[in-house]
Amino acid sequence: MGSARLQAIWVIARRDFVAVVFSRAFIFFLLGPLFPIIIGFFAGAVGASVQHDLDKAVIGVAMPAQQGERLVAARNAMIDHMAGNVPDMQVIADIAPGAAFDPRAVLKKRQMSAVVTGTLDAPVITGTQGKVDDWSGMIAMFAGRARSDHPDQYPEIRADVVATSAAHEHTGQVVTAQAGQLLLFLLTMLLAGMVLSNLVEEKANKIIEVLAASIPLDALFMGKLFAMLGVSMVGVMVWGSGYGMMVLAGARHIPLLATPAVGWPLFLALGFAYFAMAYLLLGSMFLTIGGMANTVREVQTLSMPATMMQLVVFFLASFALARPNTWIEKLAEVFPISSPYAMLAHAAEHPSLMPHVLALGWQALCVAVMVRGGAAIFRRNVMKSGGGKKAKRAKLAEAAA
Repeated sequence: MGSARLQAIWVIARRDFVAVVFSRAFIFFLLGPLFPIIIGFFAGAVGASVQHDLDKAVIGVAMPAQQGERLVAARNAMIDHMAGNVPDMQVIADIAPGAAFDPRAVLKKRQMSAVVTGTLDAPVITGTQGKVDDWSGMIAMFAGRARSDHPDQYPEIRADVVATSAAHEHTGQVVTAQAGQLLLFLLTMLLAGMVLSNLVEEKANKIIEVLAASIPLDALFMGKLFAMLGVSMVGVMVWGSGYGMMVLAGARHIPLLATPAVGWPLFLALGFAYFAMAYLLLGSMFLTIGGMANTVREVQTLSMPATMMQLVVFFLASFALARPNTWIEKLAEVFPISSPYAMLAHAAEHPSLMPHVLALGWQALCVAVMVRGGAAIFRRNVMKSGGGKKAKRAKLAEAAA
C-alpha cells in the first residue's frame, strides 16, 4: 500500500473521527449502553440454556473387583425414578487389590465434579463441600441398590473435601467466556451502526461521490472504517473506566468473573483485538450494503438481513461453546463473522496462544477482501459513467474545490 493511499486513509479517518467525537450528540451516544443492558436480561434465557448443557456433572468411579460397574448400573436403573438432575457416572479405574489411587489428582486433571472410591460397603466421595453435601445421600442409595435389588440398609458415606476441582474451574471459565461473548456482541451491534449512518448521510448529500472522485475508493472505505473504530474505542474506554471505578469504589452486586485460562491482561488485550475485528467485519459488510443501495430507504432495508445474520452468528458461537471439540465449534471459529466471538471464548477456556494469532490473521484477511469487494460494488453502483468516467471525476473534483 503506497504512501499516497495511506495518506488518504489517514485524512478520511481523521475527518470522520473529529466530526463524531467533538459533536454534542456523542455525549448521548455514550449513554447508549443503558438500552443494551435491558436487552441483556432477555439474552439471559439463552445463556441459561447454554449453561444447562455445560453443567452436566460427571462423577468418576474407581472401585475394585468391578464394583464400579455395578454402581453405575444401579444409577442407570434408578435414574427414571429420581427427581431433578442426576449427574452422569463414569468408571475411570478398576483398582487392583492393594493398588494406590489418588482421587484428588483426578479432580485436578480431568473434568470430573467428584470421584467415588472405596467399596460398595464403604464408599468415599471426593469433591468440593457443595458436591459432597448434595450427592452423599444419592451415592448411598446407588451403593445400596448395587449390593441388593431390595436393600434394607444403606452404607455410610465418608467424605474427602477438596477446595476446588478442574470441573469447578472450567465452569467458572465458561461463565467468563459467555460474558465476554455477550459484551462483544452488544458493543459490536451498538457501535457498528455508526458506519452505516455516516455513509447514509454522506450518500444523501452527494458528499461521498465528491470524496470518491478525489481518492481511491478502498482508501475511502478503509478510512471510514478505522475512524468509526477509533470512535468506538473511545466509547469502550469510557464505559470500561466507569465500570472500573465502580469496582474500585466497592459497589455491591458488581459481577466478579473467574480468571480466564490466558489470564486477565491477555484476555482483555484479545478482547480489544477481537472487538476491532468484529467491528471491522460488520462495518465492511455495512459499507458493502451501502454501495449496493441507490437510496437511503434501500440502505435501511438491506441492512436488516445483515443485522439478523449477526444475531444468528452470535447464537452459533454461543451454541458452539456448549459443544466443545465438535465440528460446530470449528465452524464457529473459522467462519469470519462468528470467529471473534468463538475465539474470545476459546481464550477463556484454553491457554494456548497460537490459535489466536492464526484467527486474527484470517479475520484481517477477510476484512481486506470485504473492503475491496465493497469498494468495487460502490464503484459500479455510484460512479457509473461508461466512457465519460474521467470527465465525471474531473467535474466532481472541480465541484469539491
